[in-house]
Amino acid sequence: MTTTPTPASEPLTRQLSHHVSQTVFDGSRLRVVLLVEVYDGAQQQFLETYEQLRSHVESVPGHLGEQLCQSIENPSQWLITSEWESAPPFLNWVSSEEHVRMVKPLHSCVRDTRSLRFHVVRETAHPAAGTGSAPRGGLQTSPRIGDGVIRHALTFTVKPGTEGTVAEILADYASPEPRVDDTTRLCRTSLFLHGNRVVRAIEVRGDLLAALRHVAEQPEVRAVEEAINPYLEQDRDLGDPESARVFYTRAALPAVHHVTAGEQDPAARRHALSYPARPGCGMRLAQLLAEGDAAAADDPRSPVLCSTVFQRDDVVVRLVDVRGDLDDGDPAVALGLADAGRVAELTTLLDGAAEEDDPALAGGELLRALEGARMDLVTDRRAPGA
Repeated sequence: MTTTPTPASEPLTRQLSHHVSQTVFDGSRLRVVLLVEVYDGAQQQFLETYEQLRSHVESVPGHLGEQLCQSIENPSQWLITSEWESAPPFLNWVSSEEHVRMVKPLHSCVRDTRSLRFHVVRETAHPAAGTGSAPRGGLQTSPRIGDGVIRHALTFTVKPGTEGTVAEILADYASPEPRVDDTTRLCRTSLFLHGNRVVRAIEVRGDLLAALRHVAEQPEVRAVEEAINPYLEQDRDLGDPESARVFYTRAALPAVHHVTAGEQDPAARRHALSYPARPGCGMRLAQLLAEGDAAAADDPRSPVLCSTVFQRDDVVVRLVDVRGDLDDGDPAVALGLADAGRVAELTTLLDGAAEEDDPALAGGELLRALEGARMDLVTDRRAPGA
């Protein structure tokens, strides 16, 4: 068995804190596994649609190759595996409007899908299968230790002027049953508003997909979703599976990085910040915030106990649990800007922040641009015993 070292050009790999339990920024190759169940009689339509997708994805930067497999036991079950240089190119592709448009024809021939994403940790080399050269991208350097909790978020916008009404609706509902099944449980739901953007962050122990389906089926949740429908900027019909699928696909806000200082504080307060990324700069902005949080996790003086960075396109949200308030101590630390050397680059990535030649001026402009980054807490609910 042979392994390929991670390229030295990946800075976060070298700096990765042992407190980081989740990240897409370590430079290692990504294996994506898509489990598909096709309707009986729709195999040919599925194959034709897949060929159109395959011919396009081959040209996507960062894509290394893929395989389409059919079950030897059940011909309705298919498996698509793809490999990518690293996670960011895949996430950029899968969250694009082009991808949403291209996979739409699949929905009429597919009963169910399940997507799984893995960083490559170890591999066996087969020199006879190719030139013997290592594939682009490295390996995850070591296993990360998690806490058994999966973090995910949804985001959408409401019509300007309706924020107060939407906040009242979202704050006033009965919590759904936290137990999903014997292995899955809802742990926490935190909901924030920033301008007319809503962000709902959830923490699940067990199967995320099962938890999302469970929540969507709860009468109290469905009533809330129906109540806010008239105020959404993007129309949706929850009674139409295709409309609901497209809405939630666009609303998905994946967690791209999570780090914890390894401390528990019952008095910790949860905050969220929405960082206004310039067009095309969302992923890099999320990476810089992740690098800052990874370094801060090793600093016992940091007020941040844990941090999760969510990112999709140019929407970047950072969820933090801190001792006290964000105003306590150095605000730059709470904002993820403790590394003064990153201030200049962060300034170039934030929409509304003017670039300055003087680092001191750049830092001041950056903090001013982030004064409005704080999101308003609507509700933060923990399940009993979570």
